[in-house]
Amino acid sequence: MTETKENVFLFVPNIIGFGRVILAIISFYYMPTHCVLACTCYITSALLDAIDGHAARYFNQSTKFGSMLDQLTDRAGTACLMMTLATFYPKYTFWLQISMAVDITCHWLYFHTVTLQGKTSHKFIDMSENPIMHVYYTNKTVLFFMCAGNEAFYAALYVMNFYTGPLVLGVGLWKLIAFLCMPVAVVKALISVIHGIVASMNLATIDLKERAALAEKQKN
Repeated sequence: MTETKENVFLFVPNIIGFGRVILAIISFYYMPTHCVLACTCYITSALLDAIDGHAARYFNQSTKFGSMLDQLTDRAGTACLMMTLATFYPKYTFWLQISMAVDITCHWLYFHTVTLQGKTSHKFIDMSENPIMHVYYTNKTVLFFMCAGNEAFYAALYVMNFYTGPLVLGVGLWKLIAFLCMPVAVVKALISVIHGIVASMNLATIDLKERAALAEKQKN
């Protein structure tokens, strides 16, 4: 009996993921000049991130490739938005660079370390044991609020370069949204830093275990 070989690249959630990439690239192209078109493509790409997750579970097509594709698309989207904001607000380039560096490095380090460590050793640091981080990990409302607030901060900075928006208490709507969401973005960045620190410590644990195993092997 011939065994059917699956094509991971043609899994439904991964096809959606490719669509996200295309929409993101279109938004990058139009970001400097066409606010509405860029926002439409960028937001649609972000919303599809939730849809492909549901599709993966519905079709039983969760894959490491799809997970990595989502992570890279998210990080690339944020990075390119930051680059555009740096051209709009050159005075704040350094802080945008720091924000981009934290977002990329800490997420990559955490994601890669989790892949390496698995869930087999009690010696690894588990942030979900901390009461505050436990809420962050287990409460979908809190997680959505943090992610949405962070995105809203940078999106508002982007849009206010083109439009003031209606005045609210004498302040343009987009500036007000940016002001209100800034604390969320700061907290989100701090959580990313914590992720990076814990991932570094867990990665060091992996190094020590591998060195001990190698030393034991050399003895024998």
